[in-house]
Amino acid sequence: MYLCAAVKDLKEIIKYTFLYKGTAALVVVCNLLFVVFNLLSLVLFIPILQLIFSNPDTAVRPIPAPTMESLLDVGNYLKQSYEYHMAQWVQSDPKMALLGVCISVFLAFFLKNFFRYGAVWFQSELRMAVVRDLRNSLFNRALVLPLSYHSNERKGDLMARMNSDVGEIEIAVVSVLELLFREPIAVIINLITLILLSPELTLFSLFLLPVSAFVISRISKSLKKTAKLGQEQTGLLYAAIDEALNGIRIVKAFGAIRFVQTRFERINLIHQKLITKTFRKKDLAPLLNETIGALIMLLIVWFGGVLILDHRGVGLSGEVFLTFIIVFSQLLRPIQGISTSLSNLAKARVSLDRINEVLNQPEVILEEKDPTILTDFTNRLTFQNVSFSYQSDPILCDLNLEIKKGQTIALVGESGSGKSTLLDLIPRFYDPSSGALFIDGINIKQFSIDSLRSKIGMVTQEPLLFNGSVLDNIAFGEDFPDLEKATRAAKIANAYSFIMALESGFDYNIGDRGNKLSGGQKQRISIARAIYKNPEILLLDEATSALDTESERLVQEALDEIMKGKTSIVVAHRLSTVVNADLILVMSKGVITEQGSHEQLLSKNGDYAHFCRLQGLK
Repeated sequence: MYLCAAVKDLKEIIKYTFLYKGTAALVVVCNLLFVVFNLLSLVLFIPILQLIFSNPDTAVRPIPAPTMESLLDVGNYLKQSYEYHMAQWVQSDPKMALLGVCISVFLAFFLKNFFRYGAVWFQSELRMAVVRDLRNSLFNRALVLPLSYHSNERKGDLMARMNSDVGEIEIAVVSVLELLFREPIAVIINLITLILLSPELTLFSLFLLPVSAFVISRISKSLKKTAKLGQEQTGLLYAAIDEALNGIRIVKAFGAIRFVQTRFERINLIHQKLITKTFRKKDLAPLLNETIGALIMLLIVWFGGVLILDHRGVGLSGEVFLTFIIVFSQLLRPIQGISTSLSNLAKARVSLDRINEVLNQPEVILEEKDPTILTDFTNRLTFQNVSFSYQSDPILCDLNLEIKKGQTIALVGESGSGKSTLLDLIPRFYDPSSGALFIDGINIKQFSIDSLRSKIGMVTQEPLLFNGSVLDNIAFGEDFPDLEKATRAAKIANAYSFIMALESGFDYNIGDRGNKLSGGQKQRISIARAIYKNPEILLLDEATSALDTESERLVQEALDEIMKGKTSIVVAHRLSTVVNADLILVMSKGVITEQGSHEQLLSKNGDYAHFCRLQGLK
């Protein structure tokens, strides 16, 4: 019952595994042949030893030719055939018979290990292919999930799911194949052999085996609960590492090294205890099973010994009893294998649940089945009764706005007024809670997401760069960057001079998140990246905030030039950068409170005029 439940819970792993039917079939075949030759390697020499080392007076006793009265008697027929032919060989040439048996046993051992390695060979390819597919699925899903998901979840937890949770599935892939196609068949083959040797002893042993199964099921259920806690703590551990390393400058600046160390050590200690408990429970099942197996074997030795001494065992001689003990010991191995596999599957079921939490996350930003391709932006961008709430908190409230092509629109206001959120709605990082956005009268939800975003360039408040060359970052998203185009973009962004001063120019590696560059240099690379794309709509969220006064002036002149003929929406706290905007919108608590040109807003003597006075503008 427990095995059926485990297989049912892991049907997705089985589905992943059998995407590679050929490789999985080779693993199954190799495992089956391993089971067969493993049994043969043990029983091949038993009858000949019986003939050679039995009483000299009976060693050469004639053995009758084998007979088979029905198909049900095929097992005994094969056994009698082997004993008959071996007896003939022993009687004619005992030494050659002994040599022949030794060679056959060696070949059986060789083939057993050959096919076991064959199974491992194909398992290696299969398990890593499944891991690759799962990681690809998780990573691709993480990329398409909305920004709200990444805002709520810890990045370290997502990394834990891609690493340690996927690692548990890797182990489970092998366990599933062994659980379904190796261990049960090994149990069946060994049981058939045991029944042929002694039905009485086999029946006695079968009464004892359920004790082992009960112990395994209890441990596996306990393991699943502990494993879930351990995997969740692994996510917290990764998150703590990620936060500390990304914020190392602040950690050092605020003298918080010991504070961060203590917090990490506390999380790490809880993780260590949970994982230790998981390993202990995982390793306990096979050990208990082995101990119980040894007890069962001793009880069988006692029971079989009584049968032999009392002459009550049908056909049970000392040699047959010895064979029975050897084969029964091999029956315990696949049972122990089932125990280990169930422990692995218990942990894997927890990991699979955590992986599916990501894979089954609803994709909030959906694309229509047959989307329209946005080829040109020719007229206007319109916000119609647009509201947006993050969870239950309203960010934008019933906003109406029309932006004509070629206009430069500035958004100003206090932090948290909804300026950046307004920008995020245009490339559909979020969708409005109500209302809609239109480009040339068409709802942007009707456009394919890729074609919509291809028309939009963005420079964020925090310059986000990637570990790679300067050229790779400016031409981000292109497999074959255009150096001439990147050079032109760098010159417009006032980045060319410092790029050429770097050790290898455009080929210079800027390090993780661009940490080899100054803040102003990173921002200018970000601006060059937007210019390289040559978009029709520019979204600039504090694009010049990290620049010094001189660089800001030069870059602003460059942006003024590049924005001619393009639709630009600029979020700015530094009002000097937007005084020439065609329209300035003042936002507060998600609504537009004032709008007009710089001069018009100054004449109103409202919030905008107040902001200008604070910054020394007239």
